[in-house]
Amino acid sequence: MDFGAAKLLPDVDRPHGWLLTVDGAPQSYVDLADPLHLEFEYARRLGHVLDTAGQDDAEPAAPLDVLHLGGGALTLPRYVAATRPGSRQRVVEADRALIGLVAEVLPLGPDHAVEVAAVDARDALALADDASADVIVADVFGGSRVPAHLTSVEYARQAARVLRPTGRYAANVADGAPFAFLRSQVATLAAVFAHVCLIAEPGVLRGRRFGNAILVAGQQPLPHAALARRAAADPFPARVADGAALERLVAGAEPVWDAAATPSPVPPSGAFSIS
Repeated sequence: MDFGAAKLLPDVDRPHGWLLTVDGAPQSYVDLADPLHLEFEYARRLGHVLDTAGQDDAEPAAPLDVLHLGGGALTLPRYVAATRPGSRQRVVEADRALIGLVAEVLPLGPDHAVEVAAVDARDALALADDASADVIVADVFGGSRVPAHLTSVEYARQAARVLRPTGRYAANVADGAPFAFLRSQVATLAAVFAHVCLIAEPGVLRGRRFGNAILVAGQQPLPHAALARRAAADPFPARVADGAALERLVAGAEPVWDAAATPSPVPPSGAFSIS
């Protein structure tokens, strides 16, 4: 691959399941027979953001315009195609060789309105039209780290420009106590968006282990109650932090600008690897 050694491994427990790893770290999981199956907890939480976008619980699911920054095995584009028929989706993935591998082994169905392009995520945002997306999903890792150029205020401003007024930005990040990176990312988004919340397992938020957190941001109020219900019902329940709880977590953290941006921290040995 262009950015690491990628492998697609069949799941012996699910006949149509496939795991994508890059440099030994799990990146995506796809069940070709069941696109609603989101194996990884972080993917389930991103799915909750997508499920609650542009509607309330009383309304039928409406199509969305979604920009996916980071492609992996196209788990979430497949999920959106199944849950929001008629959605228009664009996936940008910097690793051209990975795009080819996934297209060969795990091809999308002919009815999927999904465009996949080999483009850097920041470059794709710069080229995107104003107010052209309902949701931006950022799940970009260079190996096991979020690249520095996707962590700054300047980057967040580009995302805000591309979103519609009611749109939502959702990002998968990873950190551990004392959460210097996570805290700075919340502060960065809060410098651009009027509303920010965080979804993570209690063990991660209490600093007991390194893990994933989903950051959600928008200019309109976020569906805290709906997200909290869904996250609490997951096999590994998570909490939604916003308001005073989020302010306590972020206290003293400063927004990150391009000139001082750094990648997310290196995960501890074994944090995301598979045997």
